[in-house]
Amino acid sequence: MFDELIRYLDSIVARDPSPRSRWEVLLYPGVLALGLHRVAHWLFEAQMFFVARLVNTISRFLTAIDIHPGAKIGRNFFIDHGFVVIGETAEIGDNVTMYQGSTLGGTNPTNGDGGKRHPTIGDDVIVSLGAAILGPIEVGRGARIGANAVVNKDVPEGATMVGIPARATLVQVTPETQHFVPYGTPCSERFDPATQKLELLQCEMETMHKRLVQLLEERDANAAKQSAAKKRGGVKRA
Repeated sequence: MFDELIRYLDSIVARDPSPRSRWEVLLYPGVLALGLHRVAHWLFEAQMFFVARLVNTISRFLTAIDIHPGAKIGRNFFIDHGFVVIGETAEIGDNVTMYQGSTLGGTNPTNGDGGKRHPTIGDDVIVSLGAAILGPIEVGRGARIGANAVVNKDVPEGATMVGIPARATLVQVTPETQHFVPYGTPCSERFDPATQKLELLQCEMETMHKRLVQLLEERDANAAKQSAAKKRGGVKRA
């Protein structure tokens, strides 16, 4: 159990450059909230719903983080700073990071599948500050949800989502974006937070230009094939 705790603390240190030691991480509100949630979830599974809610209420009072006792959370879950809301039927995979103000919210129970009304989050997902993921949708492994994005549809594996409603950006996956990126900020070191929107648009335009060139080349190749086929057909008729 102690080794598992050390691995968990190390996983947070790997994602947050601010702590000077593992033990400093133990004071994080997200760590306390997760620990109390483990207790509340065990009580919830044992159908001790009132006591589970009581633990949840104490946790919310101490940390300003509201995790419903019914939510299922995997290993190495990290809430950076706090003020996060996670609904009852939410399911979270391993190594997921959520930043302040983000929400895993629900929809009308009659719209859900078998009562599920909250999202399912895959492994290694980053949910940036202020983002809202709503409804019984699935967020694929390694996806990144940008700041203040509102997601109400399934997210493909590895996608970077921005906007309201959220859409996938045309950002190519490069070696530097395959690992953890704080706040889910995509691309490379040239992305400065002060000019990120402009740089994202430039990246999208470059990607669209490359795709346009590919489509034009494919069109020319198909036209050449059709022309050659017509010539062969004319020779046969002659």
